[in-house]
Amino acid sequence: MTESASIELDDVRIIRALQIAPRASFAAIATALGLPESAVNRRYRRLRADGVIRVAGVVNPGALGQSRWLVRLRCRPGSVAAIADALAERDDVNWVALSAAGCEITCATQSRTREQREDLLGQRLPRTAAVIDINAFAMLRQFLGGRAHYWSALQGTLSPNEEEALGSGGPPFTESPVVAREPLRLTPEDETVLGALAADGRASLVDLARAADLTPGRVSRRLDALLQHRVVHIDVEIAAAALGYHARANLWLRVHPSAVKSACRTLAEEPEIAFVAAISGPWNIHAVAHCRDLDELFEFTADRMGSLTGLQSMEVSPVLRHIKQAGTRLSDDRLVEPSSSARARR
Repeated sequence: MTESASIELDDVRIIRALQIAPRASFAAIATALGLPESAVNRRYRRLRADGVIRVAGVVNPGALGQSRWLVRLRCRPGSVAAIADALAERDDVNWVALSAAGCEITCATQSRTREQREDLLGQRLPRTAAVIDINAFAMLRQFLGGRAHYWSALQGTLSPNEEEALGSGGPPFTESPVVAREPLRLTPEDETVLGALAADGRASLVDLARAADLTPGRVSRRLDALLQHRVVHIDVEIAAAALGYHARANLWLRVHPSAVKSACRTLAEEPEIAFVAAISGPWNIHAVAHCRDLDELFEFTADRMGSLTGLQSMEVSPVLRHIKQAGTRLSDDRLVEPSSSARARR
């Protein structure tokens, strides 16, 4: 975990603490970990400045009644970087990666309205001359990812007592439909609070109240409601390469229909897996794996993935470059704080 000279054991312990309780105060984290509050504050700010972590509020469009889609684009040589950058600039695209020797883009949409989604998938991308082929898959059920996705590779970093002392920063993740049957309608104040959390998921209640022109008590109650209804989750984004994980891959699996649920639940327990969902289309499961190197990726996919019950076929697509994850841009495998103009759009 401490491959980088700038990442120390206490840094990783703080990252794990934030995964468990992303909005916990520095004082609470310091007490749980047995560290000085000033040290926790200093280390957190350095990790953030170095692009190792970023805490941000991520809106779940499913709670607003909108479906989420995974898209694979095959592009003409020489055009991929420009298309990937254009996609990453969109607020309704929250994950962009290059793979297949630089000729394929994989992205995930988080459109807040049907019109926004149809504009992207039905109009803009098909009319892009450099795009050779488009495959879009609806996310049917998410089994791992988002709030309470603790990336189990970090399990064991803290003792059970330390984790218990931190409590929880939100409702536990449970397997559930991607689109809510009873969507929530947002108020203008909600939108303001969500925008402030997108810029900084640890923004204080006082700052959120000031932004939304509400009292701290009222904004606290509204934030609790947004978290409970899963409209937003406070995500701790981690630059995996900074912790020594240099081999990432999209995994596309075809599993017998009767084994999809059990296979997804099994994958969700694997420490290498950072995301897994059941999807529409010829591949009925999509997962994202983080490994230290390609040899570890091979061992994982050949041994544990290969023995999945019901597995019929699998495509392993190594990620050449991560452009954006959970709404945060990356540069040289480090997270980049959004610009003031990008924050204003949100």
